[in-house]
Amino acid sequence: MSVLKKFIQYYKPYRVVFWLDMFCALVVSLIDLAFPQILNWLTKDLFARGAQVILQALPWLAIGLLVMYLVRFLGRYYITYQGHVMGARMESDMRQDLFNHFQRLSFSYYDRNNTGEMMSKLISDLFDISELAHHGPENIFISVLKIFGSFALLLWINVPMTLILAAVTLIMLVFSVQQNKKMRAVFMDNRKKIAGVNSRVQDSLSGIRVVKSFANEDLEREKFSDSNLQFLESKERNYRRMGSFHAGNNFFQGILFTTVLVSGGYFVSQGAIQLSDLAVYALYINIFINPIDVLIEFTELFQKGYSGFKRFLEVVETEPEIVDAPDAKELKDVKGTIDYQDVSFSYDNANTILNHINIHIDAGKTVALVGPSGGGKTTLCSLLPRFYDVTNGAVAIDGQDVRGLTLKSLRSSIGIVQQDVYMFAGSIRENISYGKPDATMEEIIEAAKNANIHDFISGLEDGYDTYVGERGTRLSGGQKQRLAIARVFLKNPKILILDEATSALDNESEQHIQHSLEQLSRNRTTIVIAHRLSTIRNADEIIVLDDDGIQERGSHKSLLQKNGIYAKYYNMQFEGLEA
Repeated sequence: MSVLKKFIQYYKPYRVVFWLDMFCALVVSLIDLAFPQILNWLTKDLFARGAQVILQALPWLAIGLLVMYLVRFLGRYYITYQGHVMGARMESDMRQDLFNHFQRLSFSYYDRNNTGEMMSKLISDLFDISELAHHGPENIFISVLKIFGSFALLLWINVPMTLILAAVTLIMLVFSVQQNKKMRAVFMDNRKKIAGVNSRVQDSLSGIRVVKSFANEDLEREKFSDSNLQFLESKERNYRRMGSFHAGNNFFQGILFTTVLVSGGYFVSQGAIQLSDLAVYALYINIFINPIDVLIEFTELFQKGYSGFKRFLEVVETEPEIVDAPDAKELKDVKGTIDYQDVSFSYDNANTILNHINIHIDAGKTVALVGPSGGGKTTLCSLLPRFYDVTNGAVAIDGQDVRGLTLKSLRSSIGIVQQDVYMFAGSIRENISYGKPDATMEEIIEAAKNANIHDFISGLEDGYDTYVGERGTRLSGGQKQRLAIARVFLKNPKILILDEATSALDNESEQHIQHSLEQLSRNRTTIVIAHRLSTIRNADEIIVLDDDGIQERGSHKSLLQKNGIYAKYYNMQFEGLEA
């Protein structure tokens, strides 16, 4: 019932359309129920009179029936058109809510879940929910009205026959409920399996260059075939259940007709019912059985929509781990002083990544983090914009704990340039302006000049409107890196994080990028993660970090004189190359 209540909430913006849809369904149902009664009246009353009376009444009869079916046409048109539009709008609202919630979820959620499965919830699941939103109330309302209406009229024609009919219907209902329970688990399994297929497709196509570089197309085909066959097997189980369900209900419908014919013949022979009444009774049997067919088909629709909505709720009811505190304040007039105060951190309370880290960075200074991979350098930087929260201790900017600041103001004050630059599928202008969506063209060009990429962009046929391709595939690594730097120039934050921003570049590209980064770092508090130690010689402080915490700290010159871990790394990169 809680799931149903949450589902009903999405009808609220469309109450008028919904109730008009129900009203049209009522009118259509009453007209369908009225026809056998009109036929009964015609055969027993009007058509029993003289030819002249019949001929005089026929034009009025035709006009009345024409008006009746014109009203039915308009009602059915509204149900089909506006009803589907209402369902589509509800689907759109749910999709927007789901996407908005995806934007709120913390990094930890994306660490645990697959993009392909999220896509499945956004697209295929919500389509079935839309169909349920439209057809569900309407089908139930029309079907219940017709079943009870026709049942009442059947009782009025002949009580004993109708009671026999009710007994068969009850057995049919028990059978349907049992089958329905078995189908529910199968439909939920379908959802999971198709999400697995989407996940496999997304993973393979996103990494298509890696696939081809390793000539592993056959491996990907096998992996996809495995997921595809699992989905096929799930669908086969689904159709097996559906076959039993539909075939069983069709069998009971046949029993209903058999019951009417046999009992009807018996009651006619006993004089308990007239042949004309039996004909009308047969018409009402059709009206009685058709909504049962609709409800049977609705059962499949309901199971699909219900399982899809439950998967939808699984996401929207997942609480983000990183949220604004109730009394969160905006970070204003940022100077850029950073403090890591006795910071410890572990993912999911498992292995400790950082343990009692203390770092103070004065505003406008540059601090470099070096050390082996897995030592916690990137994690340490991720704690500053609250991509994750500390397990113990605190991270502060200008003396304010970041957990007491609004996420928007905090992250707006921090610029990040990473090794793996993400480019959105769009133009160069759109990718640079991501740093400031309302930026003018002059501001975008100025940012590109500061990042030393304006001349390259100007030389392209379409200039700033050049399409970069999916994930920037039409650009080189250095070009993407400079666009990312231009993006941060446009954002103009007071704090900068450079996460191995040049480690994947060749020497020439590195020199261009390094010049841009030095310009970007000017008058900003900067944290640099670097493997190429040549890029951090001028840092105000270098901190050597490994699994056991901070091992060394000081300037480039003092650390070389100390002849410790940093000196070892430095000598390995430069003096030990020939050896």
